[in-house]
Amino acid sequence: MHLSFISTRCQAGLDAPPVTVEVHLSAGLPTFQVVGLGECSSREIRSRVRAALISSHLKWPDFNITVNLTPAERVTPGTRFDLPIAMGLLVASQQLPRNAIDGREFIGELGLDGCLKSSRGALAAVLATARTGTTLCLALEGASQLANVEGSRLIAAPDLLSLCAALKAADPQLVKAQATCSSNTCDYPDLSQIRGQPLLYRALELAAAGGHHLLMSGSPGVGKTLAASILPGLLPPLAPTTQQEAWLIRDLVGLSRVNGPTFRAPHHSSSIAALMGGTAKALPGEISMAHGGVLFLDELTEFPRAVLNQLRQPLESGEITVTRAEHQHCYPARFQLVAAMNPCPCGLADNDDGSCRCSPNMIRRYRQSASGPLMDRIDLHVKLSKPSPEALLSAASANDSSVRLRERVTVTRERQLSRQHCLNRDLAGDDIIAACGLSSTTRKGLIEALTALSLSARSAHRRLRVARTLADMAGEERVSMSHINTALSYREAPTGAGGE
Repeated sequence: MHLSFISTRCQAGLDAPPVTVEVHLSAGLPTFQVVGLGECSSREIRSRVRAALISSHLKWPDFNITVNLTPAERVTPGTRFDLPIAMGLLVASQQLPRNAIDGREFIGELGLDGCLKSSRGALAAVLATARTGTTLCLALEGASQLANVEGSRLIAAPDLLSLCAALKAADPQLVKAQATCSSNTCDYPDLSQIRGQPLLYRALELAAAGGHHLLMSGSPGVGKTLAASILPGLLPPLAPTTQQEAWLIRDLVGLSRVNGPTFRAPHHSSSIAALMGGTAKALPGEISMAHGGVLFLDELTEFPRAVLNQLRQPLESGEITVTRAEHQHCYPARFQLVAAMNPCPCGLADNDDGSCRCSPNMIRRYRQSASGPLMDRIDLHVKLSKPSPEALLSAASANDSSVRLRERVTVTRERQLSRQHCLNRDLAGDDIIAACGLSSTTRKGLIEALTALSLSARSAHRRLRVARTLADMAGEERVSMSHINTALSYREAPTGAGGE
């Protein structure tokens, strides 16, 4: 019987569900049809696979060819099924023995010259086959890096003919894992580049230590963008689970793997789909690509209000569900938000020379682009001023480096994880109150402060989280009133922020 069954994997968010490629050859007029796909997609697959087989000096079977991808509801048109369809044709036409595909899965795109090309989402397929114990056959490009996945068994080849030769061998050679390359780690600016900004220096340490979101307001050129790009370099290495999720997301969108926290800075013209995720395939957006790292929104008030309001739910839950007509995928989005804004449309409102000509209504409308609920979810609000020329031209201190500060941040985070198994930013409700260990005097002072400021429950909890981080930085078990007062001073939101 001219029939074969090839195992492969499709892409569903960060998962790779199994798919079976069924190839049937029958007598009759030579045709080629992929069941479940349109005529255009079927013709494209036939053209690629046929050219690849002929270029590899293999025979194209002159039969009535029917290819079925099952289960059909999982399958979307794409090039990842080129290799399994080609293998099915070779097995069904007896050009390749059936035992060559036993216990093996195939994924990859075929070039017209027969070369094998890597496919997006290959990492998810490797993880899935590692759990099931099967061997995955794929392109040679990037295979040594994918072999780092624990329990993976990979057979890689540069082209279709080489893969067939490897599968005919009694014991095909598996891909060896590649040592982790330090060059894949992002190189961020050093903290020593900041001059004359002690408040900013302290805010960066506090944000890194507790994972708190940060808003910087100040005139153009005071160092807001530089500070945001420095923050990822202050964060410790990611946990293995978080790092794997970040790699899966980057692999899905076609980006190379990067070790450590990432830095994403989308332009203020970005749409909701670009920021949150979308397109017809419900791909992840910028907030998911910043998972485990920093999402920097420069010129915050230039973003459309509707786009900014989409951030409110992911900031709380740490994930985003992207829904489209035929797809619904949930992506992790545990990022650290860093935003920057000017004091007014021209940016000169803080100057003492009276050079700003913006009216109060212009300033109010400018700041209302960011809604009150969004501003309330940002833990640290810092207003920056221009450094003096002497401070700007001063020599950098040996203690003011990213390496030294990262060591202190790591110690502070380890203290939090050992106490509550999460960062202070993730504490909620009774957990944050229990973690603070407030004395009766401190509790009374906190109640008076919350009453005087008329703070919401969310805002009160967020300020307690910052106070808990300040106590951890000082190595103290209990949160004191001085920590609370300092935390309250970091939440003076710019006037005119619109409520909702």
